Amino acid sequence: MRIISGMAGGTLLKAPKGLEVRPTPDLVRQAVFNSLGARVAGARVLELFGGTGALSLESLSRGAEFALCIELSAKHARFIQDNARACRFPAGALQVRVMDVYTALPQLAAAGERFDLIFADPPYGEKNVGRRSQSHAQRLLDHPALPAVLQSGGLFILGHARRDVLEIPAPWEEKKVLKHGDSWMRFLRKSEGGGTD
Repeated sequence: MRIISGMAGGTLLKAPKGLEVRPTPDLVRQAVFNSLGARVAGARVLELFGGTGALSLESLSRGAEFALCIELSAKHARFIQDNARACRFPAGALQVRVMDVYTALPQLAAAGERFDLIFADPPYGEKNVGRRSQSHAQRLLDHPALPAVLQSGGLFILGHARRDVLEIPAPWEEKKVLKHGDSWMRFLRKSEGGGTD
């Protein structure tokens, strides 16, 4: 796994061994960032379920101003910080918070934090036929604080398994879906008047 493009392009990223982390594959990241294009430059980025921090680090490599990575595991957070050092980003460009995503979101909203791009590629949910998804992806879509931390005109990029059928609630509107094998990446924005700006 590596940084694909930008100032840190080609830098190899370390990931914890085992099945605890499922990094977003290089090909999927490349497709996501090709779709985002110039939106990344100067952006404030939030990555939920950080894992290796690959989405935050790719954003910074491509000119994002700042990235905040939320990761529950202290062990995984150390990998994110080690990867950031390997990329040689400016001090303060990346912040890692070791905490639960669902605790972090209300805190960020209450603090008035806003982000231009929010990435989440959480652990995959089970196949859900005839019932509403219980996955992290669905929980994020349903979370009332998430729209509040997305800047007006910003994008929420959400990864999930093809087998995990999501319901897109208000205020979210889907702009695009990238499909790569079992990995689907949905590009969502707030509808006009939806959420808190």
